[in-house]
Amino acid sequence: MTAASEKTLTEQHGTADPNEVAQFAAIAEEWWDPAGKFRPLHQLAPVRLAFIRDHLIAHFGLDGSAALPLNGLRILDVGCGGGLISEPLARLGADVTAIDAAERNIEVAKLHATEGGLKIDFRAAMPEDLLDEGKTYDVVVSLEVVEHVADLDAFLKACAELVAPGGAMVLSTMNRTMKSLALAKVMAEYVLRWLPVGTHDWKKFVKPCELAAGIRDTNLEITALSGMSYTPIADIWRLSNDLDVNYLAFARHRA
Repeated sequence: MTAASEKTLTEQHGTADPNEVAQFAAIAEEWWDPAGKFRPLHQLAPVRLAFIRDHLIAHFGLDGSAALPLNGLRILDVGCGGGLISEPLARLGADVTAIDAAERNIEVAKLHATEGGLKIDFRAAMPEDLLDEGKTYDVVVSLEVVEHVADLDAFLKACAELVAPGGAMVLSTMNRTMKSLALAKVMAEYVLRWLPVGTHDWKKFVKPCELAAGIRDTNLEITALSGMSYTPIADIWRLSNDLDVNYLAFARHRA
């Protein structure tokens, strides 16, 4: 798909940024290369999955010792990219629908999931498309996406409205702090070259209070926050109390 056709999809709604969509579509072939341009996301994957799994088990009262602890949960992955979180959620038993604004990302995700014997409903779509269809899900997940959208509040509202009564939403992004400017922008893109230069716009990083404000008018509230911190010596990521750079948020319907 060309950049022009990618733009056609995103122009139908106001939450996606056509330039961001085209940027990630251009490197879609690297989604499943753990040493490639998406290496940081591969390293973050176990940490993000642990947070999601544990909070969903607690929220829905599921059996954490079961072979498929998320069995039966209908999960929507918004901005799925190549399916890096869609696949492990499916392996935990969830019924996963995954959407992305870039059709090339969806093509790559479909192929990889098929090769792995996984049944995931991948669609080139926006949250607004699913709202128009009247869809709702037990869980909506959107990881490292909100800092790339054109209209943060509209995007958050659309995602929140896709959460079924009694459901939950999980988000991850980067905080807009001087620490994140130094580490997630300058170090990651210009010094360590973990990411292509221009991957992130620091001005679009999102503070936790801005996430909370974005869903304030919905029936969701953030009930848990966790940082994700990098340990250089061990070259691993872990959950932490440090929200200054990368962090996760868990939201649920108000009682």
